Parts: sequence; structure tokens; C-alpha cells
Amino acid sequence: MAHVPAPVTTEDAKGAEFLGIGAAMGVAAAVVTLVVPIVFVLLATKNPGGFFSFAPALLQTTATLVLAGAILFLLSLFLYRRSFARFRKVDRRFIAASVLCIIGSLGFLLLVVAAAVVLGNASSLTNCLHGQPSHALTCLKSGQPLGAYTGLAGFWLAWLGGLGIVLGVGMAGGRLHRGVLYGGAAVYAILLLLLVAPFLALFVSVPGISDLLWVAPVLALIGPGLVLVGSRAAPGRKAPPTST
Repeated sequence: MAHVPAPVTTEDAKGAEFLGIGAAMGVAAAVVTLVVPIVFVLLATKNPGGFFSFAPALLQTTATLVLAGAILFLLSLFLYRRSFARFRKVDRRFIAASVLCIIGSLGFLLLVVAAAVVLGNASSLTNCLHGQPSHALTCLKSGQPLGAYTGLAGFWLAWLGGLGIVLGVGMAGGRLHRGVLYGGAAVYAILLLLLVAPFLALFVSVPGISDLLWVAPVLALIGPGLVLVGSRAAPGRKAPPTST
């Protein structure tokens, strides 16, 4: 006998609610951490002068933005994890996404520490950079090795947290019957791939890295934006049928 699809559960509704709040926080974090700092760096690289030159003022401002943005991303991951925890009560597959978000939270905590180190050593790092952002890791290693390795570890742990978002949002798209959530997960996945390129550029020359830096902030806004739209479930939505 065929089963009638059950109404949406309370856990699904709560999961969708936290998903939307996490996405909104993700948009704010993307603006503070990626959009504004990358624009500053590109302006200083393409058309240096005044504030937009690799001077302590620019480095301090950028580090402050990254510090604030890392905290916002930490809050965003916390809210995504709350969302996946709700879905997990009715679908155990969300466990992996929740665990990855916890790992990502540790990564952003380390990035907060690394950004604080940069903020406290802006002058010495500026002298070492000589206008070359690609020298950032080398300069940080020579002057503040703890900050450098903390930042490296934080980047990769945060990257794994992003992977958790991709998995969780993708599964939420199936659970909530919202194709736009699949789109949000796909954009997040592309962004994760693109973020590897600037990291590699710290070690080797990556052709077209400037173009990638323009694309990353756009994707960082589109991804959570799609999730925010998709989290708003229509009234009367039905959950997938269950089997006995």
C-alpha cells in the first residue's frame, strides 16, 4: 500500500530556519573577509598609491577585516551546524556534514589567531613584502612562524568546514525539495576549488591568479545567497515519503 507523503516535520522546519540564518551570516562574512580585502589588494597591485599601497595601514586594515570576517564565518558555520543537527534527527546522513563543520570551526579559530598575529606585526611584514603579496607566507614564516603555521592549519581546517557546508546544503536540497539549494551547494564547491589557487600561489606561480581573485568574492556572495533563498520553504511543503 502506497504511503501518503507526511507533512513537514518540526525538525525540517527548524533546520531550514537555521540554514537561512547561517546563509545570511555567510553573506556578511564573505563581504568582510573576501570582497573588501581582495578589492583592496587588487587596487594596491594594479594601481598603487596613497592608502592603496602595501603600507602598514593597508595591511592592518586587511588583517582587521580578515579577523572580523573569520569570526563571522565561525558564527555562520555554527548556524549551519545547528541546521544540520536538526536535519540529522530525521536523516542520519547529515552526521558527516555536522562533523566537518565542527572541524571548520576550529580552522576559523586558528585563522582568528593568525590574523591577530599579522595585525600586531604589520610594520615588519610590510617591510618584508616589498609590494609582493605572494611573499606573505614567507615573510610571516620568517618573522612569526607560529602565526604562519597557525594560518596554514586554519586555512585547511576551514576548507574542510566549507566541504561540510557543500554536503549539508546539497542534502538539504533533497530533503526540502529545493533545487536552488543544489545550486548553492555547487557554487560553494566551485568556490572551494578556487580558494586553493591563491593558497598555491604562495608557493608557486599560478597563471591568471588575479582573475580568480575577482571571481572568488562573487561566488562567495552567490553561494550563501542561493542557500538563503532556498531555505525559505513554501507553505504546505511535503516531506519525502517514508517506508516501513
